[in-house]
Amino acid sequence: MLKLSGEALAGGRGFGIDPPVVDELTSEIVSIHQTGVQLGLVIGGGNIVRGTTASESGMDRVSADYMGMLSTVINALAMQDLLERKGLETRVLSAIRMDAVAEPYIRRRAVRHLEKGRVVLFAAGTGNPYFSTDTAAVLRAIEIDADAILKATQVDGIYSADPRLDPDAKFIEKISYMDILKRDLRVMDATAVSMCKENDLPIVVFDIRRQGAVRAILAGEAIGSLVSDAG
Repeated sequence: MLKLSGEALAGGRGFGIDPPVVDELTSEIVSIHQTGVQLGLVIGGGNIVRGTTASESGMDRVSADYMGMLSTVINALAMQDLLERKGLETRVLSAIRMDAVAEPYIRRRAVRHLEKGRVVLFAAGTGNPYFSTDTAAVLRAIEIDADAILKATQVDGIYSADPRLDPDAKFIEKISYMDILKRDLRVMDATAVSMCKENDLPIVVFDIRRQGAVRAILAGEAIGSLVSDAG
């Protein structure tokens, strides 16, 4: 399961969808698909509306979260369009029913699409407010029996602090789920990390801007940071 932030689609703009950036991301996904792996994809919506940020500005939290979920559908449709123009078969499965643009999420249907070699884009989070797309990615990964969560970020792994703000931040190559939670490193939200721990689902955190990173990870190379029980 590949987890992308919505901000990754915005590129340097910081907001909306930057076509050249999406073109690069989809080319990377095409190259991953060519390895023969079954690939699920969850994209955040922070480049359009982030529910927690909107609620902090005074908006009702439930309404803000639903707006954030709809943002993930927009991103999934944008990725689907370009992936299919590059020759991949895809399906967008939405946790909120919107039959004109996406299939409803049904676990068995998702698994069948993956078995047929389609890239499945899971949209609208869990379909419920108060849950992040990180949690949605972990939930869907567990449901489809994924081998790992690949968490794409704007830095090359996990650090003791934000390396963009703290020049003394230390890179962490391997770490346990409990240490992530105890040290509040915010790789993913606590619910998502706890679910990974309970289901022994490894998390690999890497820089999405590094060309060929996912293929290298799938080939067994030590790219980015690994979160597992072994630490």
